[in-house]
Amino acid sequence: MTDERDGKAAPRGPLWREIVILLGVAVVVAVLVRTLLLQTFYIPSESMQPTLEVYDRVLVNKLVYRFREPDRGEVVVFEAPLEWRSNPSEKDFIKRVIAVGGDTVACCAPGNRLIINGQPLDEPYLFRDANGVPDPAAPMEFEVVVPEGRLWVLGDHRSWSGDSMDHYRTSGDVDAATISVDSVIGRAFLRYWPLDRIGWLSVPDEFDAVPDAAPAPSGRPPERDGSALAASARPGL
Repeated sequence: MTDERDGKAAPRGPLWREIVILLGVAVVVAVLVRTLLLQTFYIPSESMQPTLEVYDRVLVNKLVYRFREPDRGEVVVFEAPLEWRSNPSEKDFIKRVIAVGGDTVACCAPGNRLIINGQPLDEPYLFRDANGVPDPAAPMEFEVVVPEGRLWVLGDHRSWSGDSMDHYRTSGDVDAATISVDSVIGRAFLRYWPLDRIGWLSVPDEFDAVPDAAPAPSGRPPERDGSALAASARPGL
């Protein structure tokens, strides 16, 4: 900038002042991005193995669900119901959406596969033991209809996940076993740390075959509970 009276450059302010201003702008931008757009989370448990290992870090899109609701197959971070928390301070959970409001979830099709709206679901992401044997899709026979506005969410490490199946097994209540769409913080879309595990958290192709739920008969609400058989306890969050 020049001084119009003599054409000489106007003196600049102190360098420290410019640095403080730049730092302030950077902090404001970072806060806005974290609040409205993106947030990072680290994985504290084994419940999403092998997709997410302990101490993996993921990037979560907080904006996407302002325009639509979560869909089947997406990995989401949500504020867990109080009844789901073994530690009240650990409120943010991460699971995979298996079914959405109106969907019928049942077990089991041949090969111990879940059935979503009549379609058996292959789940290649399930945890496998040292012998290559995958976790069962569910520990018992059941059938439920997910209430509207709620989600049926499961960990990929089924035998070590406090999720919809685990809470339905203990309560027999489909409301207690599902989470509200409004509780979802965002979609985990990128595993960015450690560097040797960088990768997109995309929806598996197997979900493409799942049909949408048939509309409920007029004037007749969908069934909210299914039959539950006894099963062994399942640890973990």
